[in-house]
Amino acid sequence: MIKKQIAPSDPVAKRPFFYLLQEKEIFASPQPDNKGIQFLYMDSGRLIDSAKIVGNIKDETMLELLATTQGFRKMIHSIGVSVSAKERDRKVDFIFQMYGKTDVYHSGTAIFHTMRCDGIEQVYPLDAEKWSEDDKEPGQIRFEFDTPEILATVNIKLYLKDGFDAPEVIEDSDIDYDSEAYKNMIARSLLSKGSTAAVKKVIDKARNGENVTLAYIGGSITQGAGATPIHTNCYAYKFYKAFADRYGTGHNVRFIKAGIGGTSSELGMIRFERDVLDYENNIPDLVVVEFAVNDDGDETNGICYESLVRKILKLPQPPAVLLLFMVFSYDWNLQERLSPVGYHYNLPMVSIKDAVTEQFALSKEEGRVLSKNQFFYDVFHPSNIGHRITADCILNLFGEIDNEDINIMDNKVQIPKESVIGADFEEVHLLDRRDNGVNAVIDCGDFGGRDRELQSVERNEDAMPTPQFPNNWFHTTGDRPFVMQIKCKALLVIFKDSAACDVGKACVYVDGSLITTLDPHEVGWVHCNAKVIFNDRKSHEHDIVIRMAEGCENQLFTILGFGYVV
Repeated sequence: MIKKQIAPSDPVAKRPFFYLLQEKEIFASPQPDNKGIQFLYMDSGRLIDSAKIVGNIKDETMLELLATTQGFRKMIHSIGVSVSAKERDRKVDFIFQMYGKTDVYHSGTAIFHTMRCDGIEQVYPLDAEKWSEDDKEPGQIRFEFDTPEILATVNIKLYLKDGFDAPEVIEDSDIDYDSEAYKNMIARSLLSKGSTAAVKKVIDKARNGENVTLAYIGGSITQGAGATPIHTNCYAYKFYKAFADRYGTGHNVRFIKAGIGGTSSELGMIRFERDVLDYENNIPDLVVVEFAVNDDGDETNGICYESLVRKILKLPQPPAVLLLFMVFSYDWNLQERLSPVGYHYNLPMVSIKDAVTEQFALSKEEGRVLSKNQFFYDVFHPSNIGHRITADCILNLFGEIDNEDINIMDNKVQIPKESVIGADFEEVHLLDRRDNGVNAVIDCGDFGGRDRELQSVERNEDAMPTPQFPNNWFHTTGDRPFVMQIKCKALLVIFKDSAACDVGKACVYVDGSLITTLDPHEVGWVHCNAKVIFNDRKSHEHDIVIRMAEGCENQLFTILGFGYVV
């Protein structure tokens, strides 16, 4: 007797769904334990933005539910995941971690499943998971491999419960990189050529076989976030390789990448010598400055940015300086604030915002070159496609300048005496355990340890991240303060942010007066944070005291360093 096949009472295949990730490339970044992990952050509105960009969700009620774990569980029935890699039998751990209320990384639910990289979708119903009562919000997705440097493509679908519906899935078209529409899009990125002689000198120097160094300083996009692999598909590396192929003579082009995720020019100006000049005063031939989507965190509203630009232009052998304006997925950057700096110093400027945002609003029939889903890896960072477009935009500027008849002998940099926003910190320098060029007298008190759990970034051509500010002062317990006597007219402190439960606040006193209280939880992830302590017209001797806030004497705090202006 043949049994009658009965359809499942709740078939997932018939449920509406939307993509959270659609054909996204991932790369298993090397970890200290020799494993490989791809992190995909979903907190701080990133999950909502992915639902908008990738899933085409417009219903505000549905978007609001994604902001909390409770709302997520109310709307989402199950998660569909597929991973495709060259070795189809390779195993990967899929983790969707909810952040906790009391302990961000440990008290929330972690949905954990092991699957194969065979491209077959695995569906995980949420009702089958064991949920924590301390869940706050969807926090991060991780793909963990037992070995690093694995490339794969993933899809994540969120299947909806009864009563919810999703729009029709929109498939992206292939990008025609040779089309006139693409070339026109790239051409729109050229905001200003500026004074072209400096760039032309870099091109001619490379053609003549002389050594040329291309340097980049910025935030996470310059670090390479969104690119897979991060060290060879980021815009900085791709432009470096394209420049070397077009203008170099073999191996005469050098590459310096100095991006730190989540940081603004406020930190960039302090670390410039360390990260770009490498302490040996090896001045690069070109410096690309990329802070247009990070400088919302610059408390000086552009003074730090202009200070950095002037610091670079005042080097003994000034390099060409190019200002790069990236864009977030909601069509935002600080180009309006920062471009006057470029015009004031007659610098070349490239705007990715000008290139791509206008065409995002078009349909395929109206001439759209690519979608937001194709350009962005997440709400903040470009995908491999976005990084390629960024490199193409910079290359377009170089091509335009190369085609001009320019006398490179007329290359003396004229720096206007007056700033356009402000340049209070153009002579700022880094002070830490290793570098104390101002001869500050320091008693570290109970801040005598060294923190090893630091924000790490992929430098230059490295795939392995490098810890930032290892020469720090670390407090673990005790009430003896950090005390420093220093003569300067401006001072910034760099401290470590963290979401850990065992970190505490620290109070900063200048000459006996409480100036500010530093809270590592303010940002909420392991991160380098720079804050202005004072900015005076003249240099004076100052007594700086940093002590743990009342009740925090047995908690952790890390002073990463200082920036000072004599």
